[in-house]
Amino acid sequence: MKALVLGFAVILVSILAILPAGLGWWEDVLAFLRGALPILGGFIGLILLFVGISDLKDRADEKKDH
Repeated sequence: MKALVLGFAVILVSILAILPAGLGWWEDVLAFLRGALPILGGFIGLILLFVGISDLKDRADEKKDH
């Protein structure tokens, strides 16, 4: 229960921090996202590549078993 309340509190503070009436960090958030999205996209692409290779190996093993 404590984690649920704390989670809602953190979300509320985060939303208030990016609002212009709050701390006004929206420009900083956008700058962070502009820098982080290409890196995150690269990691997601790498994970998808590994998943695809694993899927191909699994299919090859299934054909070998039948």
